[in-house]
Amino acid sequence: MESHAALIETIAIGLSAAFIGGFAARRLRLPPIVGYLVAGILVGPYTPGLVADTGVAQELAELGIILLMFGVGIEFSIPDLLSVRRIAIPGAIGQSAVATVLGTLLGIALGWGLGGGIVLGLAISVASTVVLLRALEDRAELDTQQGRIAIGWLIVEDLFTVIVLVLLPSIAPILRGEGGAGPVDALLPLVSAVAKAAAFAILMLIVGTRVVPRILDAVARERSRELFTLSVLAIAIGIAFSASAVFGVSFALGAFFAGVVLAESDVSHHAAANALPLRDAFAVLFFVSVGMLVDPGYVAANPVAVLAVTGLVVFAKSAAALVIVSLFGYPIRTGLTVAAALAQVGEFSFILATLGLSLRLIPEEAFQLVVAAALVSITLNPVSFRIADLIDARIRARPRLLARLERGAPTALARLPSHAPPEQLRGHAVVCGYGRVSRMVIAALERRGFRYVVVSSDKRQVEDLRARGIPALFGDAANPELLHEARLDQARVAIVAMSNPHAVRLIVDQIRDQAPRIPLVVRTHSRSEAVALRARGPVVQSVYAEGELAVQMARFSLRRFGVSSAEVEAIAQGLRSSGGGEPGVTRSVPARRSWFERVRARLPLSARPRPVEPEPPAGTLFDTSERAADAEPRPPAA
Repeated sequence: MESHAALIETIAIGLSAAFIGGFAARRLRLPPIVGYLVAGILVGPYTPGLVADTGVAQELAELGIILLMFGVGIEFSIPDLLSVRRIAIPGAIGQSAVATVLGTLLGIALGWGLGGGIVLGLAISVASTVVLLRALEDRAELDTQQGRIAIGWLIVEDLFTVIVLVLLPSIAPILRGEGGAGPVDALLPLVSAVAKAAAFAILMLIVGTRVVPRILDAVARERSRELFTLSVLAIAIGIAFSASAVFGVSFALGAFFAGVVLAESDVSHHAAANALPLRDAFAVLFFVSVGMLVDPGYVAANPVAVLAVTGLVVFAKSAAALVIVSLFGYPIRTGLTVAAALAQVGEFSFILATLGLSLRLIPEEAFQLVVAAALVSITLNPVSFRIADLIDARIRARPRLLARLERGAPTALARLPSHAPPEQLRGHAVVCGYGRVSRMVIAALERRGFRYVVVSSDKRQVEDLRARGIPALFGDAANPELLHEARLDQARVAIVAMSNPHAVRLIVDQIRDQAPRIPLVVRTHSRSEAVALRARGPVVQSVYAEGELAVQMARFSLRRFGVSSAEVEAIAQGLRSSGGGEPGVTRSVPARRSWFERVRARLPLSARPRPVEPEPPAGTLFDTSERAADAEPRPPAA
């Protein structure tokens, strides 16, 4: 087949199979990467039926790697890393070391030698960015402490992988045991590679950060979308190619630094948005190409080896992360969430395994096991989170066990200062969490001079609050001992303003058990969650965050139309009581509808029978009566 026909055929087959596989995976509530890998297996040479060109797919995969690393560089955030550096840097290094050592031992046991074992260990030590972010987003934990720790942890792992991609080609001959040169001669290629990579990095950080943003700003002023997109892709691919041709470093490292320097531009978000569709398309082809190299026959014939590698990924990495987080004094729930988030491997593992295969450091069997372990671990990742929640709930049901597991937390920060005045611990507010919402509530309390105690699982926040003379406790607000230390039984109100629904439920249940008569005000992110929390007792007041936002926006909009203040307040109260509903609907829709109503709902608006709406009573939703309008005259019509 001619080369251009093979290229078009491979792209058509790869994208079509990936679409079907990704859609099926999402319908099964699995990450799309699972569908892409399975699609690659089905169109690969090891399965019957339609077969794509493996050689062309590998070339397209190289472009996918470039764009993937370019996206990692754009999204690389030094502030995010620095905010959790005390746990993320040592934690990621420690967990990577444990995974690398265990993988090396397994590789040696399987007969792959020291070099093959090291590559295997490195490949299973780094988690998938795509899977981790999606899992945290689905659980509304991106902005939580455990979410920030997991993301910072992953940033360190990504940087570690970038360094490995630079050094591995240089030390490959040493790991293969080739040549009889002395140690000095053997280290010369390594020193040369490090020097070239350092020169390239310095050039990009000094020159690139000044030149690339100016180029993009000049292009952006031309107001041409296609020209701007073209400039972004030319910079990404051009820098990657130049890095390889001039400095001898990998395409991946060049693309990463291209993203880093482009992130310095004021139009970096616009650049990322324009490059995103093409990056996603070629990233999908990368995953498909990885799946095409998988031999299902080998995987089925070697279940023990597959389970061994998967066990290292799912259990050994998770256990290492949990132990490290606990040793740093963080609550058990934080450790369980970080452990579950990192219990998988993905795109960087494929890149490392592909590089190791090309350098003849690992056999074909090792690559098969890495991809199989990735497929299984990504599929099981939602289950890992459910198991983590179950373990957390079981531990919290046993206060003594919880206190024993969290004894590594700094005891001084888990106890209020002895010099705190007694009146400060009576008739006060117990504030669980110290995020943006909590800070605004605390500002309102301080304005009237009301006392409060903050309970936060962020050690740095607690230290800062105590330095300002504010009583604060470090630990999990669902810990009964911590709530007792906060004098919950003597408080006037408890405020729970956290974004994690699971954590909020645990805290509310613990507060209700200890002090059932204390009023609670709770932040939620869904109407169903708000209803469920209100059902826990009459003293629980749940605030649906997005609902209140919609009410305030509706208030502002209605006032611009000249609606009176009284009528606006009536509409706002109606929106709160009804949950808003859909546009054009002024009363709640029954949970079950007859087949006739369902058919009528599918008809065009003009073809539907128009129901007769009863006149709303005064003071309710959409009340437009004279009494409501008299409070404030409307402006005259134009």
